[in-house]
Amino acid sequence: MKAIVVTDPAAGKAGMKLVERSDPVPAINDVVVQVHASGFVGTELAWPSTWTDRVGRIRTPSVPGHELAGVVTSLGYGTTGLSVGQRVFGITDWYRDGTLAEYVAVEARNLAPLSNDIDFTVGASLPISGLTAWQGLFDHGRLRAGQRVLAHGAAGAVGSIVTQLAREFGAYVVGTGRAADRQAALDFGAHEFVDLDHEVLENIGGVDLVFDLIGGEIGERSARMVRTGGTLVSVVGPSEVRPTDGLAVDFVVESDRTQLGEIVRRVRDGRLRTHIGRVVPLEDAVTAFNRTERINGKTVIRIRP
Repeated sequence: MKAIVVTDPAAGKAGMKLVERSDPVPAINDVVVQVHASGFVGTELAWPSTWTDRVGRIRTPSVPGHELAGVVTSLGYGTTGLSVGQRVFGITDWYRDGTLAEYVAVEARNLAPLSNDIDFTVGASLPISGLTAWQGLFDHGRLRAGQRVLAHGAAGAVGSIVTQLAREFGAYVVGTGRAADRQAALDFGAHEFVDLDHEVLENIGGVDLVFDLIGGEIGERSARMVRTGGTLVSVVGPSEVRPTDGLAVDFVVESDRTQLGEIVRRVRDGRLRTHIGRVVPLEDAVTAFNRTERINGKTVIRIRP
């Protein structure tokens, strides 16, 4: 099969190569999926799990990418809940070879059914962005109707879903980003927008929930804006400044079949739109990853035409 591999942490995206690899074999409780589309998160190449296994042993050359949509082609011993020929989407294990390949072995529990009316490209754009937004808002942020939510990066792949879900569940959403992101953030449901380059963030007043996708100075300033009893939720590492009378939560997204079902159901009925920035074929993926222009939204690699 064709796959993209990385071998050198220092090389970053420049070290990615398209190669021929042996097809994966399913382990106990695995399935093998023929990948039709794959998501990719640029920060993966900074994750230790891209380069080592769980006990710290080097496992390169490794295949990056952890979001997929495709079709089950075989089952491992003891696998239940999925069947050969079924359309699925979900997240692969961080410490195993990923989804920038024609086939991938995945634990069945990490996948959810993908209905026939959802395109594989859309399906591959949902797992990490959708689950990050869902878990940050509801599992960690304890979102309630009527609260004020500060959604950083509101026009991006994760932030756009944060904005839509928070709005659906009755929150007042203030989105942030660059000036060029204003209309997109408002279209995704933000009630207000703050241009972080030219406007003063603190002018919006206190908020009950900050969803931080930026960190650094912006994350620290946001922490000071959290009202008593509120929460700062971050996926970019712990903030050095914490809310005075609130909670700070730094989390790593986890696979959850039920939550994936909630997310895709909203896509099907029109309540939720995914934000795809570009779609490129596997053969052009390495070039696309190494471009320098800013792409707002999810990059999806189309593995099969």
